[in-house]
Amino acid sequence: MTVRIYGYLRASTTEQNADRARPALECFAFNQGVAVSAWFTENESGASMKRPELFRLLDVAQPGDILLLEQIDRLSRLNAKDWQKLRGLIQSKGLKIVSMDLPISHTLMDAETSESFQGRILDAINGMLLDMLAAVSRKDYEDRRRRQSEGIARAKELGRFKGRPVDTDQRLKIMELRMKGFSYSDIERMLGCSRSTIASAVKGLQHSSAEAV
Repeated sequence: MTVRIYGYLRASTTEQNADRARPALECFAFNQGVAVSAWFTENESGASMKRPELFRLLDVAQPGDILLLEQIDRLSRLNAKDWQKLRGLIQSKGLKIVSMDLPISHTLMDAETSESFQGRILDAINGMLLDMLAAVSRKDYEDRRRRQSEGIARAKELGRFKGRPVDTDQRLKIMELRMKGFSYSDIERMLGCSRSTIASAVKGLQHSSAEAV
């Protein structure tokens, strides 16, 4: 049976480089004596189940294939319910998760070891560690969100909070595409921005048009 290895790369925002970890994963695979069959890259929150590239990977993968990650938090910052749903889907597909930050998972790269009794034991241990790391990733996400909210609240009290700076270039592109008749979904795909950002830019366009009348 031919085992294919799929690299999954994720960053939370379009300002971050989702491909950053690719060289390290390529080097890791090379040292394991294997090659990555395909890469799936996206800029989406790990706390959301809305990740088209991840689900495209799951759609094409076959039993025994490997989902390769830099860290478990690239796969999940999900709450417990969503994580169990995603993990259940991965298990039902018969995929193996190998992450650079989980050394025990590295043994799953060896097909012989993976199919042995020892491999099955290691796979079970790996599953427990995956659950633990996914929970840690979620807690880290929640802690950072809480600290951010507290910082914003404190800055507002002191009159220092200015909000996120507006990306003028992006808004101009949105307005231009919208005027050319492109849909919100088209603009989302083309610019990698959220629908709320598009709506805000369109609102600004409508406001400017009303003032010009």
